[in-house]
Amino acid sequence: MTGIVSVAMTRTAAVPVDDRSSPALGDRARIRVGIVGATGYVGGELIRLLERHPRARIVALHGRERDREPIASTHAHLGGTGHVIDARMPTDVDVIFLALPHGTSSTLVPDLVSHGTTVIDMGPDFRLRDPADYPRWYGFEHPAPELLASAVYGLPELHRAQLSGLAGRSPAIVGSPGCYPTATLLALAPLAREGLIDDLVIDAKSGVSGAGREPKPDMTYSEVNESVKAYGIGGHRHVAEIEQELAGMDATASARPVDFLPHLVPMTRGILSACHVRPRREVTQAELDALYRDAYADEPFVEVVGTPPSTKQVLGSNHCRVHVTADPRTGRVLAIGVIDNLVKGAAGQGVQAMNLCFDLPEEAGLKQLPLAP
Repeated sequence: MTGIVSVAMTRTAAVPVDDRSSPALGDRARIRVGIVGATGYVGGELIRLLERHPRARIVALHGRERDREPIASTHAHLGGTGHVIDARMPTDVDVIFLALPHGTSSTLVPDLVSHGTTVIDMGPDFRLRDPADYPRWYGFEHPAPELLASAVYGLPELHRAQLSGLAGRSPAIVGSPGCYPTATLLALAPLAREGLIDDLVIDAKSGVSGAGREPKPDMTYSEVNESVKAYGIGGHRHVAEIEQELAGMDATASARPVDFLPHLVPMTRGILSACHVRPRREVTQAELDALYRDAYADEPFVEVVGTPPSTKQVLGSNHCRVHVTADPRTGRVLAIGVIDNLVKGAAGQGVQAMNLCFDLPEEAGLKQLPLAP
């Protein structure tokens, strides 16, 4: 350990409860939450969501080189919470969210899970199952490859059964998905499960907050305003997650590389992933409508819509909107997914996974409606 985090051997038992908060439960009936990396955009969103969670209590925030610093000095909009950023975490947290650069979380997690703490890693260090993928896609050798097989990819719509009750197991590690893979996989999952994807081209757009809060010359207002830029040409890191999860739903998909091209657009939040699919057989619009309706009928945060959605329709919420169209002229299928990259694409998804890990109602703390205009 580097001295950033210390945790205790004990933690709160996972007890199914109603989504309504009750004073009779007492303070220790709540999940004690710590956030490492609280000063970034994802850390700020975690605070915003968890502060209103009926069964979670933020007990500590950690930020690099920050000690006894009011949260308002970093996130002015959260000043009313009264939280303070400390140099160290307390010894009695139940779950820790790690919102850290790649290669950092994996050095901390072995010690955390050895003490029984549930870890939700918002970065990529536990998303990929094959240790050999980390040098290829992220440029580092994974320091704890033995834990990768135990980590659960934290997309609830695909791995709900593995996430449910995870806090009662050891090790309890969630690798929270990237924002592009979330929108893409939710758009494609019904097709993948039916083995319908033959060839796949993904054209995706992201708001600037997806690049994080650290200052970057090419992310200044003058550079991004009134401009659209393609990047990650030849292999964006998120391709690894997309290919891994598609192969998990359709074994034959592993033989077909995904063509993925992301773009930066001049907006603060949002992901739109347009997935162009060459299906293995002819498929009708009526078949697609039934397939997607059945796949997402019981999903609290995925809505299938009849017209192409916009990112504004999910702003500030944990919702994903999905649209699918069969093009009889080209024979292709177009599947579109839109999310808020900081909520369903990051913090909200992490909270959703936490709820499942502790056997809480999945929607707890996440019922916010989208913002408009």
